[in-house]
Amino acid sequence: MTGEPLPRRAGPPPETTPTNPHTQLTQQPADEALRAELARRLFSLPGVEERPSIISVPGARALWLEEGSGPPEAFMAGREFAHLHPRGDHSLHAMLPVEAAREAVDAGWAEQHPVARMGLIGEGAVMLYAPRDALELDIVERLVGISHRYARGEQPT
Repeated sequence: MTGEPLPRRAGPPPETTPTNPHTQLTQQPADEALRAELARRLFSLPGVEERPSIISVPGARALWLEEGSGPPEAFMAGREFAHLHPRGDHSLHAMLPVEAAREAVDAGWAEQHPVARMGLIGEGAVMLYAPRDALELDIVERLVGISHRYARGEQPT
Protein backbone atom coordinates (compact mmCIF):
# COMPACT_ATOMS: atom_id res chain seq x y z
CA MET A 1 0.00 0.00 0.00
CA THR A 2 1.50 3.32 -0.93
CA GLY A 3 1.01 6.51 1.02
CA GLU A 4 1.54 7.01 4.74
CA PRO A 5 2.18 3.71 6.54
CA LEU A 6 -0.43 2.52 9.01
CA PRO A 7 0.46 3.07 12.64
CA ARG A 8 0.57 -0.03 14.82
CA ARG A 9 -2.72 -0.75 16.61
CA ALA A 10 -2.24 -0.59 20.39
CA GLY A 11 -2.47 -3.74 22.44
CA PRO A 12 -3.17 -7.33 21.57
CA PRO A 13 -5.75 -8.20 18.92
CA PRO A 14 -9.31 -8.87 20.05
CA GLU A 15 -10.59 -12.42 20.34
CA THR A 16 -12.56 -13.54 17.28
CA THR A 17 -14.32 -16.68 16.15
CA PRO A 18 -12.22 -18.96 13.93
CA THR A 19 -15.08 -19.82 11.55
CA ASN A 20 -18.32 -18.37 10.22
CA PRO A 21 -19.95 -16.34 11.43
CA HIS A 22 -16.66 -14.48 11.79
CA THR A 23 -17.29 -12.34 14.87
CA GLN A 24 -15.24 -10.05 17.12
CA LEU A 25 -15.77 -11.21 20.71
CA THR A 26 -13.76 -8.73 22.81
CA GLN A 27 -12.53 -5.10 22.81
CA GLN A 28 -15.87 -3.62 21.84
CA PRO A 29 -16.10 0.19 21.74
CA ALA A 30 -17.30 1.64 25.03
CA ASP A 31 -19.02 4.51 23.25
CA GLU A 32 -21.93 3.70 20.92
CA ALA A 33 -21.36 7.12 19.34
CA LEU A 34 -18.19 5.71 17.71
CA ARG A 35 -20.24 3.07 15.89
CA ALA A 36 -22.78 5.65 14.77
CA GLU A 37 -20.04 7.99 13.53
CA LEU A 38 -18.33 5.18 11.63
CA ALA A 39 -21.60 4.28 9.90
CA ARG A 40 -22.27 7.94 9.09
CA ARG A 41 -18.85 8.34 7.48
CA LEU A 42 -18.95 5.08 5.54
CA PHE A 43 -22.46 5.45 4.17
CA SER A 44 -21.50 8.98 3.03
CA LEU A 45 -18.86 7.65 0.62
CA PRO A 46 -19.64 8.54 -3.01
CA GLY A 47 -21.90 6.06 -4.77
CA VAL A 48 -22.49 3.93 -1.66
CA GLU A 49 -25.96 2.67 -0.90
CA GLU A 50 -26.85 1.05 2.44
CA ARG A 51 -28.52 -2.34 2.05
CA PRO A 52 -28.94 -5.42 4.19
CA SER A 53 -25.89 -7.62 3.68
CA ILE A 54 -26.38 -10.53 1.30
CA ILE A 55 -23.43 -12.45 2.77
CA SER A 56 -23.29 -11.64 6.50
CA VAL A 57 -25.40 -12.24 9.59
CA PRO A 58 -28.90 -10.77 9.93
CA GLY A 59 -28.70 -7.09 10.84
CA ALA A 60 -25.38 -6.49 9.05
CA ARG A 61 -25.39 -3.26 7.03
CA ALA A 62 -23.78 -3.58 3.61
CA LEU A 63 -21.88 -0.93 1.71
CA TRP A 64 -23.23 -1.54 -1.78
CA LEU A 65 -21.83 0.15 -4.85
CA GLU A 66 -24.34 0.66 -7.64
CA GLU A 67 -21.67 1.42 -10.20
CA GLY A 68 -17.99 0.73 -10.34
CA SER A 69 -15.42 -0.88 -12.49
CA GLY A 70 -13.35 -2.60 -9.84
CA PRO A 71 -12.20 -6.19 -10.29
CA PRO A 72 -14.51 -9.02 -9.18
CA GLU A 73 -12.25 -9.70 -6.18
CA ALA A 74 -13.10 -6.21 -4.87
CA PHE A 75 -16.58 -7.49 -3.93
CA MET A 76 -17.79 -10.08 -1.42
CA ALA A 77 -21.05 -10.81 -3.22
CA GLY A 78 -22.99 -8.82 -5.76
CA ARG A 79 -21.80 -5.21 -5.43
CA GLU A 80 -21.19 -5.50 -1.65
CA PHE A 81 -17.61 -4.53 -0.86
CA ALA A 82 -17.89 -4.15 2.92
CA HIS A 83 -20.39 -4.53 5.73
CA LEU A 84 -20.78 -3.43 9.34
CA HIS A 85 -21.74 -6.12 11.83
CA PRO A 86 -24.69 -5.53 14.17
CA ARG A 87 -24.63 -4.58 17.84
CA GLY A 88 -22.63 -6.93 20.03
CA ASP A 89 -19.86 -7.34 17.45
CA HIS A 90 -19.16 -3.91 15.95
CA SER A 91 -16.38 -5.12 13.64
CA LEU A 92 -16.72 -5.05 9.86
CA HIS A 93 -15.57 -7.01 6.86
CA ALA A 94 -14.09 -5.40 3.79
CA MET A 95 -12.37 -6.40 0.58
CA LEU A 96 -8.95 -4.82 0.21
CA PRO A 97 -6.24 -5.11 -2.42
CA VAL A 98 -3.98 -7.94 -1.24
CA GLU A 99 -1.06 -5.64 -0.40
CA ALA A 100 -3.31 -3.33 1.67
CA ALA A 101 -4.87 -6.33 3.44
CA ARG A 102 -1.43 -7.63 4.39
CA GLU A 103 -0.38 -4.22 5.69
CA ALA A 104 -3.58 -3.91 7.77
CA VAL A 105 -3.02 -7.38 9.25
CA ASP A 106 0.69 -6.70 9.92
CA ALA A 107 -0.14 -3.41 11.69
CA GLY A 108 -2.75 -5.13 13.89
CA TRP A 109 -5.90 -3.52 12.43
CA ALA A 110 -7.31 -6.60 10.76
CA GLU A 111 -7.23 -10.34 10.30
CA GLN A 112 -7.88 -12.32 7.17
CA HIS A 113 -11.38 -13.75 6.89
CA PRO A 114 -11.39 -17.53 7.57
CA VAL A 115 -13.17 -18.14 4.26
CA ALA A 116 -10.37 -16.26 2.48
CA ARG A 117 -7.82 -18.50 4.21
CA MET A 118 -9.70 -21.47 2.70
CA GLY A 119 -9.53 -19.87 -0.76
CA LEU A 120 -13.32 -19.53 -1.09
CA ILE A 121 -13.29 -15.73 -1.30
CA GLY A 122 -10.59 -13.28 -2.36
CA GLU A 123 -7.35 -13.17 -0.38
CA GLY A 124 -8.02 -9.51 0.47
CA ALA A 125 -11.14 -10.28 2.56
CA VAL A 126 -10.45 -9.03 6.09
CA MET A 127 -12.16 -8.32 9.37
CA LEU A 128 -11.39 -4.76 10.42
CA TYR A 129 -11.55 -4.58 14.20
CA ALA A 130 -14.10 -2.29 15.82
CA PRO A 131 -12.63 1.14 16.60
CA ARG A 132 -12.19 1.78 20.31
CA ASP A 133 -11.55 5.52 20.09
CA ALA A 134 -11.46 8.47 17.67
CA LEU A 135 -7.95 7.69 16.39
CA GLU A 136 -8.94 4.12 15.59
CA LEU A 137 -12.12 5.39 13.94
CA ASP A 138 -9.98 7.43 11.53
CA ILE A 139 -7.80 4.40 10.69
CA VAL A 140 -10.79 2.12 10.06
CA GLU A 141 -12.37 4.83 7.89
CA ARG A 142 -9.09 5.09 5.95
CA LEU A 143 -9.04 1.32 5.33
CA VAL A 144 -12.66 1.23 4.20
CA GLY A 145 -11.85 4.17 1.91
CA ILE A 146 -9.22 1.98 0.26
CA SER A 147 -11.81 -0.78 -0.14
CA HIS A 148 -14.24 1.75 -1.65
CA ARG A 149 -11.73 3.02 -4.20
CA TYR A 150 -10.76 -0.55 -5.07
CA ALA A 151 -14.43 -1.40 -5.75
CA ARG A 152 -14.81 1.73 -7.88
CA GLY A 153 -11.81 0.76 -9.99
CA GLU A 154 -9.78 3.71 -8.72
CA GLN A 155 -6.26 3.80 -7.39
CA PRO A 156 -6.81 2.40 -3.87
CA THR A 157 -4.16 4.51 -2.09
